[in-house]
Order: sequence, then C-alpha cells, then structure tokens
Amino acid sequence: MNANANPQPDESRAASRTGHVALVGSGPGSADLLTLRGADMLRRADVVITLREPAGQELAGFREGLLEHCSEDVSVIEADECGGDINALAVARAREGQRVVRLFSGDPFFGCRGGDLVASCHQAGIDVDVVPGVSSVTSVPTFAGIPLLGDGNPEVRLLHARAHGGAEVDWHEAAASDATLVVLGADAPPGEPPAHQGPGIDVLCKTLIAGGRPPTTPVAVVRAGGTTRQTTVTSTLNRLVAELKAKDAKGHHLTAPALMVVGTPVSRQPELSWYETQSLFGWRVLVPRTKEQAAALSERLRAHGAVPEEVPTISVEPPRTPQQMERAVRGLVTGRYQWVAFTSVNAVRAIRERLESYGLDARAFAGVKVAAVGEATARAVRDFGIQPDLLPPDDVQSSAGLVSVWPPYDAEIDPIERVLLPRADIATETLSAGLTDLGWEVDDVTAYRTVRAAPPPAPVREAIKGGGFDAVLFTSSSTVRNLVGIAGKPHNTTVIAVIGPETEKTAIEFGLRVDVVAPKASVPALVDALSEYGAAKRREAIEAGKPVLKPSQKRRGRRRKL
Repeated sequence: MNANANPQPDESRAASRTGHVALVGSGPGSADLLTLRGADMLRRADVVITLREPAGQELAGFREGLLEHCSEDVSVIEADECGGDINALAVARAREGQRVVRLFSGDPFFGCRGGDLVASCHQAGIDVDVVPGVSSVTSVPTFAGIPLLGDGNPEVRLLHARAHGGAEVDWHEAAASDATLVVLGADAPPGEPPAHQGPGIDVLCKTLIAGGRPPTTPVAVVRAGGTTRQTTVTSTLNRLVAELKAKDAKGHHLTAPALMVVGTPVSRQPELSWYETQSLFGWRVLVPRTKEQAAALSERLRAHGAVPEEVPTISVEPPRTPQQMERAVRGLVTGRYQWVAFTSVNAVRAIRERLESYGLDARAFAGVKVAAVGEATARAVRDFGIQPDLLPPDDVQSSAGLVSVWPPYDAEIDPIERVLLPRADIATETLSAGLTDLGWEVDDVTAYRTVRAAPPPAPVREAIKGGGFDAVLFTSSSTVRNLVGIAGKPHNTTVIAVIGPETEKTAIEFGLRVDVVAPKASVPALVDALSEYGAAKRREAIEAGKPVLKPSQKRRGRRRKL
C-alpha cells in the first residue's frame, strides 16, 4: 500500500482545512425556533460559543436544546466564562482550521452586535456566514396574541428603552404619532449599568400620556416571550403600573427580557391569546421512565405547553444467564413456536438485539404469529419489519386484554402448541396464566432485567418532595415503586396521573391520591387525560374570577386526602 494514501493525522487534517465562522440566530428563547440552516451549521461545527446569559434569565434548557444538534466531539465555550474578546477568540479558532458557530439570541443583526464579528472576520480574511434568527420584535407579540399590523393599523414603530452610545429616544414625538409602538428593554434587568437602564415602565407610561397618547390606550407587557415562562399583562397606560405591581405581589414577576406594545392591536390579545392558554402551559411534569421510552411521552407533553423532565427510575439490563434467550432464538429459527407474545418495547428490543448478534433479522419470524400488548409495543414490532397478527382491544391494552382476544389452542388447526413469551424478570403472570388456561404451552423467558435506577440529583429530589413539579406521570406500577424508592413521595400539591387501574392501585398503596386515570392504557391517552384535567382547572379558575395558577404555585402544605 502506498504510504501517501494513509489518512493525515488529526492535527494535520485540522490545519489543512479552511476555517469558518457562522453567526447563528437562535430565536427568542425556545430551541424549537432554530432555523434549519442554523441546525445544519451546528451539526458541522467544531466549536460552539454559546449565548451570553442575560441577568435573571435561565437559559440552561435553551442552550441544551440547541447543542443537541451538535456532534459528540464538539467543543463548547460558554460566552460568560471565556473571558477576553469573544470575537478574537472566534477568529483565532477559525485560523486554526476549525468551523466556529457563535450563537446569538434572536437575530445576530437585530439588537445584537453580530456586525462587529463579521467585520473582524473580513479583516482577518476568514470566511463568514450569518444565519438570521427569529427576532423577538415580531415573534414575542405573536406568542402573546397581539397582531402588530393589519386591522386598520398601518404603522409600527420600534423603540429601545435603554440608551446605547449616547442615543436617546424622543418619547414625546413617538407619543404624538398614531403608530403602534413596540418597546424593547422595557424592564432593565438587575445588574445593568446605569447608562443602559431605560426610563422604566412607570416613567414610559407617564411620558407617553404627557406626549398625547390617551390614558386609556391599550398596552401590554410580555415577559420572557416565546418561552414556557412567558407572562403577558394587558392594561391601559394609566393602569398598567398598578396591575404589574399587583401581579408581582402574587409572585408572578419575571425579570427581563420584557417587551412592551402600545396601541390598538393590544385590545385583541384576550381574544387571540393561544400560547399561554394551552392546557398545561408552563407545567413542570416529571416523566419517570427510561430516556428511550420517555421521548414520545415528552414530545406529546410539549405539544400541550408542558415542560417535561425525564427522570429514569428503571435501568434495563441483560438477564444474568443467557441460556434461556439462546434457546428461544434457536426455537424461533427451528420452528418451535406458533406464537411470540411481546408485552413491552424492551422485550422487542431484547429479542431483536439477540437475533442481530447472531446475524439474523426479521426473517427469523417466518411462519410465526406475533402478538403485541399495546400500541407502543406494536410500533416497535413494526420498526423491526414485522406486522403484528394480534392486538388487544383499544380500550383494554394490557395483558388481560390480550388474553381476552387470544384464540384457544385447537390441535386440529394449530400445528404447534407452544408460545414464546419474552419478558421482564419481574413481570406479572397474567398473560402466561391466561394462555395456559387456553390450552397453550408457554415458554416464559427472561429477556431482560429491570433494576432500580440510581437516585436523581439532589435538586430534583427536593423538587419532587417540595412541590416543584406540577404533575408526575406514572406509566406502570414499577415506576411508582421505584420513584418513591429513589426520590421519595411527590408533594401533596403535585397532580398524580396514572396509565391504568393497576398503576392507580399501586399509587394508592403508596399513599398517593390519584387525580387522573387514562381512559385506556396508552401514553397518548395518559397525556391527553392530563391535558383535559389542566384545561378543566383553568376553566374553573376563570369562571370563578380567580388567577390561573399551576399546581406548584398553589398554597403549600395542604394534606392530600385519599
């Protein structure tokens, strides 16, 4: 082999590449608003310089969501910790042949100093790209339900309340116009230099009234817009400050960034509000499942406005001895079984991994009928290239439901009487006993073991016991037992939602009051039932003229009555 054909060492390859800098706008505060081009830049990045965190704003989850697009070996530099000139650092890394992404909140050229980095790259001869981001100017009013243009409103004026570079806003001139005003920086966050602090909302309202705006002009303040911590307060110029103080006195205050909208479009906000009125908006929901199993559940929760937090309570491990699984695989190949019954996604995964370790695939199931206990398990079977032959009724997706539709063994029409049942080491006997009663011989095989996971970090345990979570979803009896075992019982204000009667029974045995029971044993039904519960509580509060509070915001210390 020609030695010159060998790959270059990593150092030489890096030095031979042309460096590049990309400025990526990440949106106002939700990783879901990252553009496709921005995600592509992050996938190709060698170095990512994160957002500079504004005082009082929690961006950890936001940054984590953005960094999920990166490769595993990406180098992440925190903007608040790198010190010195961030632009010089980006240019230096690009000169080393690395692809650098500098993240900006919103849009790099709108309210950010992205232009300075582009100029530095041009001076250094470094290739540079700018990826526009969703700006808070238009997105935050949309999240709040305020249509800036249209409906007879032909003009919008954008103003920045904080002085920069000696520039000042002529508020009297702005007040004299009929344009809708969008004011950035209406709340100066704690720690801002005095020179960067604006006049404050109280002074702004008085100044606009003095400049000619009617005191009854509609006005809104949107805090943390576009995030699940968003709050919108609508009022009029002469009453806004009093209403903000009343909200803040009840603990609803959130610090900057805040955006203020002044003008007639604000009057439609109650009618058009769509984001903050989601049934589970801002609810912190505990999902005690393995990370792989929690993905679909968390995605469905986010669709209702919730903030899922996945805490594994079970660790799935191979069986202690492999002989049973080896015999099961040989039996599949040699025609030992008439049926294979899968009772969980983990069971499907265990059989699939064992087959693939022998170089086999779904063709090993040729001539074998396959049953699945529910929708999620059936999906895993289909992903393996197999169409299930038998499923339980939609309203009874359980082992008992599967037994209710399983045909009895008939020696005249069934060439083989044996069923393979791969399952967890702690699974119930319902299916095995039911099939035996129907005349089948069951090979009950331990396909995997479920062991209790390690306790979650201390802050999570404290949130569970102290009422920091609004709800917890239990998808099996084992998740109840294991969560209580590793973290303690959820606080009495936390809503408890369970997937079915058996899980409900276990929760009650552990002293928990169950608030929500899914109408059928499936993840979608469980999440939808919790959503309906949240929507009902929201309606009750509104009809009673009370503020809509999350469970974690309610008075602590009340006893949960069983």
